[in-house]
Formats: sequence, C-alpha cells, structure tokens
Amino acid sequence: MLVVEGLTKRFAGLLAVNNASLSVAEGSITGLIGPNGAGKTTLFAMASGFLAPSAGRVLFTGEDITTEAPHRRARRGIARTFQIVKPFAGLSVRENIAVGAYLRHPQRAETLASATLIGERLGLGPQLDKPAASLTVAGRKRLEVARALATEPKLLLLDEVLAGLNPAEIRDILPLIRAIRDEGVTIFLIEHIMQAVMTLCETVHVLARGEIIAVGPPDMVCADPKVIEAYLGPGAAARLNAAEAPRA
Repeated sequence: MLVVEGLTKRFAGLLAVNNASLSVAEGSITGLIGPNGAGKTTLFAMASGFLAPSAGRVLFTGEDITTEAPHRRARRGIARTFQIVKPFAGLSVRENIAVGAYLRHPQRAETLASATLIGERLGLGPQLDKPAASLTVAGRKRLEVARALATEPKLLLLDEVLAGLNPAEIRDILPLIRAIRDEGVTIFLIEHIMQAVMTLCETVHVLARGEIIAVGPPDMVCADPKVIEAYLGPGAAARLNAAEAPRA
C-alpha cells in the first residue's frame, strides 16, 4: 500500500533521513522503531506530505504522490496522528472529530452523525459533548485517533499514540488498534513501547541515524546485533551475548 524509495531529508547541515526505503503491506500493522532522534517522525512527515523530501519518492497504491500536498493525500486515504496531541480546545469532543469527518461528509448533520459513531467506537461516547480541553492524556490520544479515523482512511499513520499512557491505558488501547486494522485500515506506527510493538506488528523497520538498519518480524529484529547496538551503544550485543553465555 505504501512504498518509500530512497527518502532523504536534509535540514541545512543535518541529514535527518538518509536514503531510507521501506514498504507497508495492505492489511498489515507495520512498525517503525529506533532510538530518539533517529528520524522516524521526519520520515512519517514525508510520507504524509507535511515535509518535502530532499530526494527519493513516495508511492501510495502504486501511484507516485511525492509532490502532493497533505490534503490531497488525505483525499486518497492517508491519515496521520501527531506525537504532540493538540485538540481544538474550544470545541467539544464531537466537534473535534467532526473536523476530520468533513473531508467525506460536507453536510453538518451527516458529519456530526459520523463523528458520533467514531467517538463511540473509540470509547469516547460519554465525553462527546464535553470540551476537548477536559480530556485526560489517554482521552486526548483516543481523540487524536478518532479525528484521523473520521477522514475514513485506507492507511493510518500512528506517531507514538501510546506515549504518556500508563500500563492499564496501554492495555486498553491495544485492542482498539487491532480492531481498526481488522475493519480494513492498514496501520503504520511509530512506537517506543516494545511490548506493544511485539504484540501488534507483523513487520518492523528499524531506523537509526536516519538509515534503515533492519527489517523483519519483531522478535528477529530485536535480536539483531545492529539494532541492539543502535539502542545501547557499540559493543552492547557482544556484552549481552557474553553475559548470557553458560558458565563452564
């Protein structure tokens, strides 16, 4: 569904993403992991049209969309959430979701009806008429996903949607992510919580220093020496292997 080929992004002298290529299969939950500052959100921003790449291209369902604006990509069926959640504080929860729903439903009554259904689906039913500013962190995360889903996407990019949640809140939201995929939305997610990555993802791409260094099933990727060293530093894989080796 999504293919990025040789994506590169330079900010003056900083090479944030360097010749990164990956693909996201239709109907999958695919992960993008890596240390802080690896370039993950920059890659997401290029895939969704919020940043223009310095080089490379983006394909969606086989068509080159590299130069398309975010709203045109949204029309095609690409939606994303943002790492820093910023709802429209002066609007109700229902109205926030309706902002996304207007993309497909131009009539207000139809838009609000769609927003209501999506809000209930995301567990926000009791809060629909409350100000968005009154929501907890977990509620704002759900609202961010609901607003993106209201655009009726084919591909949903989730940028650290679990960040800031406690273990119980994470446990509650994981089934929602699976349910979204099971209802026909392909998911590409950035996540630092490895338990969630291991539970949700079929394929994981690892970005370090702007480059893709590993790809595969999550258990295989997490055991890759290059990945271990990207997170823990040079020599970490050898030290872990030595520590785990049976003593004579």
